[in-house]
Amino acid sequence: MTLLRNARVMTCDPARPGLGIIERGAVVVSGRSVSWVGDDADAPMLAGHTVHDCRGQLVTPGLVDCHTHAIFAGDRADEFAMRARGATYLEIAAAGGGINATLAPTRAAADAALAQQLGDRLVEARATGTTTMEVKSGYALTADGELRLLALIAARAPAVVPTLLAHLVPAERAGDRAAYVAEVCARWIPAAAARALATSVDVYCDRGAFTLAESRAILSAARAAGLAVRAHVGQFDDLGAAELVAELGGLSVDHVEQISDAGIAALARAGTVAVMLPGACVQLRLLVPPVERLRAAGVPLAVATDCNPGSSYSTSLPIQMWLATTHFGMTVEEAWLGVTRVAARALGLPDRGVLAAGATGGAVLWRCESVADVCYRYGAPLVDAVFC
Repeated sequence: MTLLRNARVMTCDPARPGLGIIERGAVVVSGRSVSWVGDDADAPMLAGHTVHDCRGQLVTPGLVDCHTHAIFAGDRADEFAMRARGATYLEIAAAGGGINATLAPTRAAADAALAQQLGDRLVEARATGTTTMEVKSGYALTADGELRLLALIAARAPAVVPTLLAHLVPAERAGDRAAYVAEVCARWIPAAAARALATSVDVYCDRGAFTLAESRAILSAARAAGLAVRAHVGQFDDLGAAELVAELGGLSVDHVEQISDAGIAALARAGTVAVMLPGACVQLRLLVPPVERLRAAGVPLAVATDCNPGSSYSTSLPIQMWLATTHFGMTVEEAWLGVTRVAARALGLPDRGVLAAGATGGAVLWRCESVADVCYRYGAPLVDAVFC
């Protein structure tokens, strides 16, 4: 057990106002669990504690990355260069790039290689403060392949949260879309649920991916199997998926560069989280999501890396916080809650992303005192220690 003393503690506890800051606070952490939080003067002095003097530095919950595609093989640096020359995401995909370009190397990679690469990305993420990372399947697009990816992801629990992703219809199945969607519903989802390999199902509902009707079938099958539902929504076109996810009581809609007022109202009524993915949005030169309209409607906002080989090859949540506050118009407080408490809500994990007795996910000590510094000094190695 470790007692972190003499710290500026940002709890993100909803029972406290704002970011829940205790100006001179202390935290007791044991493994992933927080057993005590409060004023430094009241800190318990128990036998066996390791005492760490934080010298007034900022202590926060371990960060929660609620949207990644962090299990894959190969890279697509050539596509990055093409975009730098002006090519669009959809143009690159039409030329054989995009998601399809990651299928062959991922399908061919051995389990040990995929596990090692995922582990390396988790280490990178931890170095910038992330202690919980959602990881989606989606780069095999066959029943056996997706279940293999999920098994490798689930082996990293509880630091990793596995999601079954219906990414798109692969080229070899383009001629029988209906049969492919039926296979996802009747085979992939029940198998993932029966083997406890996923906690939720995500579907990419957009131009070039799944239609609204196909997405309804997939997410309805997920609900029937007892899994939570989420969706990639409106990155390029608004197909009405925000309303669908809200109707089904979904945890989150992610991207939302394109979303209608009706979609926003539906999210607000349902309490569904809108996940901002600024790394992909900025790299693909897309319109910024309507943060002001989402905020005004009371939609909770999370921020994630969207770590993937094509449009956002980053494991750093602090970089995304900088983009969220500079490019998306989010406040520093919104960015912090978006990578802690609200991100945990997007995963259905109320015990992560907060510092409160009974919470899991550990704590991070930063080389700064101001909460703004982590956004402001983007790219700086500000993590002093991770207690998890």
